[in-house]
Amino acid sequence: MRTPAGIECRYFFGDYHRGKNREECRLLDSANPPLVWQSKLCVSCPVPEILRANTCEHMHLKPELKRLFPFFPQQVQVKAYCTKTHQDVREPQLGCGECHDLPEIFIEGLS
Repeated sequence: MRTPAGIECRYFFGDYHRGKNREECRLLDSANPPLVWQSKLCVSCPVPEILRANTCEHMHLKPELKRLFPFFPQQVQVKAYCTKTHQDVREPQLGCGECHDLPEIFIEGLS
C-alpha cells in the first residue's frame, strides 16, 4: 500500500472504507513496546528502500525511533536479523550473504 509519502510499503496499512480514515505502520506496531507512528515518519523511513532491494524471507526488521540531535524530528532506524544464519545483518539492502547466491555472471567477473 502507498504511504503518505507516496512510496509502496508492505507494512503501511490504511483503512478508508465507508468514511474511515485509519492509518498505521504495522512494523512500528509490532515492536515491543509498540512505537507511536506519525505520517511524517514515512518521508525519511528506510524500510521501503530495504524491501525493494532485498526480499529475503529470513530477514526480520526491528524498528527504532531515534533523534539525530535533540531538536531534530524523530526518524525510523532499522536493525535487521537473519533467522536462517542467526546473525545480525550489517547491510539490510544486501542481506547476510548466505541466503541468496550471486548469479554466475557476477562470479565470473570476480575471478
